[in-house]
Amino acid sequence: MTDDRAFMREALAAAAAAAALGDVPIGAVVVQDERVIGRGLNRRELDRDPTAHAEILALRAAARHLGGWRLPGCTLYVTLEPCPMCAGAAVQARLARLVFGASDPKAGAAGSVVDLLRAARFPHRVEVTGGVCEEECGAMLRQFFAALRGRDRP
Repeated sequence: MTDDRAFMREALAAAAAAAALGDVPIGAVVVQDERVIGRGLNRRELDRDPTAHAEILALRAAARHLGGWRLPGCTLYVTLEPCPMCAGAAVQARLARLVFGASDPKAGAAGSVVDLLRAARFPHRVEVTGGVCEEECGAMLRQFFAALRGRDRP
């Protein structure tokens, strides 16, 4: 039986690493057969790349590990509900499952704003579980943005 909380804690560690680099603290891991096969953390600011989201980087690492772009039987754990780009990548990767921590009411594409992962018209649907370690994931984001706002004030 998969321990979603344990793998989400690994994603939270990646999120903390992103914050340490000055990026929005979002982390992701891809798991297959109870083993992490891909890790990612937000690197948009560091890499100056709009696609350097934690999920994309974790999916790329998992694809390299498996030697192909299809990731059947894999689960993506991410600290924040994926945006449309990342949800689309999860569908394209043929993931079995996505687990996220905090919901994103502004840009979430796993049910908050839109649900691309379970869209009936797509050729593949991804099972979704939300709210795993939700408080810890949300707190990390709130603290990051509160500190950022504090630096902007005189």
